Amino acid sequence: MKVGLVLGAGGVAGGAWLTGALQAIATETGWDPGSADRIVGTSAGSVIGAFTAAGLPPWFMVAHSKGETFEGLTGPDGRPAADADRSGGAVFRLHRGLPSVGPGSLKLGLSTLARPRRHTPLELTVGWLPRGVMSTDPISDIVRRTVPWQWVDHPSFWAVACDYASGRRVGFGRPGAPDADLADAVAASCSIPGFYRPVEIGGRRYVDGGVRSASNLDLVAGLGLDLVICLNPTSTRVGGGAGIVGLHPLDRVLGLNRAASGRRLGSEARRVRAGGTEVVLIQPGSEDLAVIGRNMMSGKRRNEVIETAIRTVGRAVRLPGIREQLTGLPQGEAHKIERPSGPPEQWPDIVPTAPLSARAA
Repeated sequence: MKVGLVLGAGGVAGGAWLTGALQAIATETGWDPGSADRIVGTSAGSVIGAFTAAGLPPWFMVAHSKGETFEGLTGPDGRPAADADRSGGAVFRLHRGLPSVGPGSLKLGLSTLARPRRHTPLELTVGWLPRGVMSTDPISDIVRRTVPWQWVDHPSFWAVACDYASGRRVGFGRPGAPDADLADAVAASCSIPGFYRPVEIGGRRYVDGGVRSASNLDLVAGLGLDLVICLNPTSTRVGGGAGIVGLHPLDRVLGLNRAASGRRLGSEARRVRAGGTEVVLIQPGSEDLAVIGRNMMSGKRRNEVIETAIRTVGRAVRLPGIREQLTGLPQGEAHKIERPSGPPEQWPDIVPTAPLSARAA
């Protein structure tokens, strides 16, 4: 069975939800998400996707987030794994340099206005926002600390970003995409317009891949996959897809965004299914939304979000319809599914240990 894994955008809280969701899927099915034939990540999904493609098992990411230490276990850069960053991306630093004045990308703003019906409301506004003042260096640093090579040693991992001048979607790691360092590609995929500074790669600037689509699920259409598992933190099936959980005015805005994300997700899923590929869509439920809250860039409740996702996604995976779709997943190695016994220095292949032998195609 050829399996694709698509991880959507969602900020710090969305990354935590993805971590818990992957842990639930691995535990319930015995499948190693890192063994997926194709992994596509957008924004927060590109961070978790990069770690997954590098071979980090979900249980390790969960334990690390909780603050567990691993005496005797070293990271790929030779430093103790216990010293690695545990913020989950919730570290924000101002970009070095003067703030820009005026639209961040006048070219993008004008081009989208020329054909407004071809673009989402978000795409229509992105070019007119000022360039963000926050640096993406903390995101790059987390990735380089975990995978200190040009790219992951995985046959097909794509980090999705958008060209800041044209709005064109770019899947770094995809054949024909510009060459990029993994940390830069992931940072570009996470560069929220108006908040983070755009990331320059090969002389062009890139911003968050979520500008085009929160999931970019349609990128795997027609690739000959038998099954695609898509985890999308920014949509829900609750309340007609809006998932409004309170009376605060911001809850209404967030509900509208979730509904729009869900409509786009459904449209992309239909396109993938039209090519003969089964699609499993997993989205936050009411319990998840209550814990995630209104600020998806906050890391305060990150571990609570992870634990909630482990429970809710575990229940979802046990539902008859989804369980049947996941029945044929290949079984992963035991140490990728559950924490091994014995001291950490005796654990096999828990963290990436070998440099990239060849550029991922």
